[in-house]
Amino acid sequence: MASEGLVAETSTSSLPSPGSAKTYNRSKLGAGVASSVLSFALLLVLVLSGLTRDIEAWVESMVGGDYGTLLVFAFAIGLIQSAFTLPIGYYSGYILEHRYNLSNQTIGQWVWERLKATGISLPIVVGLLALLYACLAEYGMLWWLPVSCAITLFSVVLARLAPVLIMPLFYKFTPVSDGPLKERILRLCGNAGLRIQGIFMFNLSKNTRKANAGFTGIGKSKRIILGDTLVKEFSQEEIETVFAHELGHYKYRHITIGIVTGIVSTFAGLFIAAQAYGWSVGVFGFSSITEIAALPLLVLWLSLFGLVTAPLGNMLSRRHERQADSYAVQSTGNAQAFVSALKKLAAMNLADPSPHPLVEFLFYSHPSIGRRIQTVESLGV
Repeated sequence: MASEGLVAETSTSSLPSPGSAKTYNRSKLGAGVASSVLSFALLLVLVLSGLTRDIEAWVESMVGGDYGTLLVFAFAIGLIQSAFTLPIGYYSGYILEHRYNLSNQTIGQWVWERLKATGISLPIVVGLLALLYACLAEYGMLWWLPVSCAITLFSVVLARLAPVLIMPLFYKFTPVSDGPLKERILRLCGNAGLRIQGIFMFNLSKNTRKANAGFTGIGKSKRIILGDTLVKEFSQEEIETVFAHELGHYKYRHITIGIVTGIVSTFAGLFIAAQAYGWSVGVFGFSSITEIAALPLLVLWLSLFGLVTAPLGNMLSRRHERQADSYAVQSTGNAQAFVSALKKLAAMNLADPSPHPLVEFLFYSHPSIGRRIQTVESLGV
């Protein structure tokens, strides 16, 4: 009965309770930061204490061979990190979501989804690790260049294949039937000069009561996806404006900008990490950059690069979101429906309408809901 009441409340146009939204988001943010800090601290302790050398020697005595030792070593390090961070992940991904009536998952479903994600990512991680080590051994301090090229190529292939091969492993996709909603969406696409491969609804409600929509894929795999929670709780005018927002990303070439930015970030990040890694290997007492026990040091440098550059990426993302909001209003001429949709999204996703400016600057990829509504209302459409 409590969950039915929440759904009824989220069907209104009011913003979520500031108190509950702030508490939820602070808890989620705190858990995310704690998990990242703990992972970083564990790796640093393992490196500083010399335990990575002990683990490498222990693995090598059982396995033998560089690549076998590398993979088992990486598995052991990952297992240690998971043992410490899994409780935080369980609290953030399961306990909090149920405490605020946002999740539809049982504990078994939550575990199964994580296992599937691990099963899919495992061969990818193994391949990247093997590639990294081969490049370290073959190209020395220039290893970052072939690795960057390989990651860029892989990212493009993954973006092309994910909508048709990976995402269906997690959700069921059903073509949106002909009708007024599909006609509205196709009309917007036509006005924007966009050709798509299909419009699909997916069963987001199997996991959560939150709502979402967006574009996926590139090239021939490009498609529109609408969460069934969005279709159920929103009017067709509201869905039209939400989709128009996503279409704005296409119109302003945000996807292309994101790909180019990602490529630049990959090359820059791996170059900087390579220089820092090469310098610090000797400082921390390792013999060479190919010493397996030293590889967690490289992960630490990559983590620091991500920490420093993440706010910059969020700044660019927020700018794109503001542009997409403006396009949604201008292309539909319906600011009222878009504001209503934003308020419903805030309520369903329990978004904090007014986070602290510093928190928003550091961690938010979207402007806060309160800022978005103020901006939309100021357009006067």
